[in-house]
Amino acid sequence: MIPFFNIGYFVDLCYNIAIKLPNLLKEVRGISIWSRMSLTRIRKLTSQANKGGLVIIKLNVKTTLLALTLTLVSSSSVFAASYKVKSGDTLYKVSKDYNTSTKSIMKNNKLSSDVIHSGQVLDVPTNTYNVVDRDTLFFIAKKYSISVQQIRVANNKWDDVIHPGDVINIPTTTDNGQAPPQNASTVVNYSNSDVDLLARLITAEASGESPDAMLAVGAVVINRVQSLQYPGKISSVINEVSDGHYQFTPVKNGMIDKVATKTATDAAYNALKGNDPTNGALFFFDNTVTNEWLTSKPVAATLGKLIFAY
Repeated sequence: MIPFFNIGYFVDLCYNIAIKLPNLLKEVRGISIWSRMSLTRIRKLTSQANKGGLVIIKLNVKTTLLALTLTLVSSSSVFAASYKVKSGDTLYKVSKDYNTSTKSIMKNNKLSSDVIHSGQVLDVPTNTYNVVDRDTLFFIAKKYSISVQQIRVANNKWDDVIHPGDVINIPTTTDNGQAPPQNASTVVNYSNSDVDLLARLITAEASGESPDAMLAVGAVVINRVQSLQYPGKISSVINEVSDGHYQFTPVKNGMIDKVATKTATDAAYNALKGNDPTNGALFFFDNTVTNEWLTSKPVAATLGKLIFAY
């Protein structure tokens, strides 16, 4: 007979098992010897247990205890970690580091705008992962489809040394503890006309500049769409007129009506995927600008003749 166990019913049992059978809490290799099962079998049981739903296993005392204990040892729980804002940070940049959105961080921290200040402490969503034998930061990042840099930021860890038993914060916004794959989809909604408009703006603003500079121009538009300070649509951001001032000069002088180049169109699509050489800039201007309101802003990147700022 094959029994069906729901992991949720065995939390207390797992706790008692962990206390009474400490050998089960040793590294996977030790567990393999204790249970006389192959590492492949243990990995399979671990995968089943971590899904948190119905686990189908043969009625065998050691196998049952092992599967339940692996649930206790390996499971991740979503919680809010603390992040201390550094100089040059933007809410968008922080949200990217933690695989979440600016709106989510604003809601969780009861912020009225997306303006943040150095030294400010923010609650950010994350989960935890218990390091096992032979783990590396690269392997963990690949497991959760995030970058090693995101793990470094979430853990304030700037070396590669980890040990079995270490607890690693994993940036995530999903309920099951799995971070979404990077670049799996676009970061904002768009239509074909939005892509064309964005590509035409990039052509007008950065024609002759490097691909990175062209991508950065597109990224500024996407950053504004994601910011509560600006309209939530690409066309609205590009065509915005504030206090009589056009946000983008090509809209005013008609240069935006020129046909987009292929390079600009490629840059537009890359920006829509969330690629951003500026890490969250909301402004850009060329190096001949003397407007103090613009030039006084923190510089995010300088790409060719274009300066990008927060």
